[in-house]
Amino acid sequence: MRAAVYRRFGGPDTVRVEEAPRPTVGPDDVLIRVHASTVSAADHRARSREVPRGLGLLAATGIGLLRPKRRVLGMDAAGVVEAVGRSVTRFAPGDEVVAMLGAAFGGHAEYARIRADGALAHKPRNMSFDDAVTLVFGGLTARGFLQQADLAPGATVLVNGASGAVGSAAVQLATHAGTRVTAVCSASNRELVTSLGADRVIEYATEDFTTASTAYDVIVDCVGNAPYERVAHLLEPGGALLLVTADLPAILRAPLRRRRTGHRVTADVGELTAEDLAVLVDLAEAGAFRAVRDRTFDLAHIAEAHRFVDTGHKRGNVVLRLSSAGTGLAPSAAAQQSEEAPS
Repeated sequence: MRAAVYRRFGGPDTVRVEEAPRPTVGPDDVLIRVHASTVSAADHRARSREVPRGLGLLAATGIGLLRPKRRVLGMDAAGVVEAVGRSVTRFAPGDEVVAMLGAAFGGHAEYARIRADGALAHKPRNMSFDDAVTLVFGGLTARGFLQQADLAPGATVLVNGASGAVGSAAVQLATHAGTRVTAVCSASNRELVTSLGADRVIEYATEDFTTASTAYDVIVDCVGNAPYERVAHLLEPGGALLLVTADLPAILRAPLRRRRTGHRVTADVGELTAEDLAVLVDLAEAGAFRAVRDRTFDLAHIAEAHRFVDTGHKRGNVVLRLSSAGTGLAPSAAAQQSEEAPS
């Protein structure tokens, strides 16, 4: 099979398309013929070894110290079941599915393997593979964090970094829960986050939300520049700070915050399950969660996809298309894909 492989840490050009062995199928496994994956912030960090302060050694245990442990990146996949193990009953060859591969990676290849009891669900019937895969990484991450907060109807939620993969999902999920959402993003993304449900937009280039007096029930930090020390005064009593991106000191202090302040502070996304993914699929089929897709690249242009993600300014998701691998689809053509692909 063709796969995007990297053998050393570094820039986008370290990732190249090579022939790789197809994963074998164990008794509890599902083999997916991958049609689409995303190139995410997690892929950027694993490839570049650029991680938040203090997490270098911890990251090395997962991604490798001197060279990558897993040479094929890609934390998510949308595709068609190719084969199943003898113990698998929930899925069958031909099923269209979406999957969160997580720290095992492997989505940037024509075939990916996942355990049948992993975060695997049938694809939304009203979405293409390119759109469906955008539910997975950002959607599951946002759902995992938001489930740890009180999203009662009428609650106030601020999403810092509202236009990225996780942020755009958090805006949609919080809106669906009946909360009032304030989105922090650039001026160019105001229209996008408003269309996703944000009631109010703060443009970070002209206003520092941490200096305001408005209080929130929940703050979701997808950027990593809003630690508890900067935003504690913005949290309502009993409010929650959800640190999607955090450095080691913030992670270590998070469990102590609740005991000392009454605020729930967490940097742990929790377990991402098939049930969570199925909820996102149901929302997508009901029109309550839509794909946010910035650009789409063919596998042959994987380095260009990484280079774009490295800018830190993608809107929603960058999709990697596997089903057209080797056709020579140029990045300029792929970039014509809608920033907000219809579901």
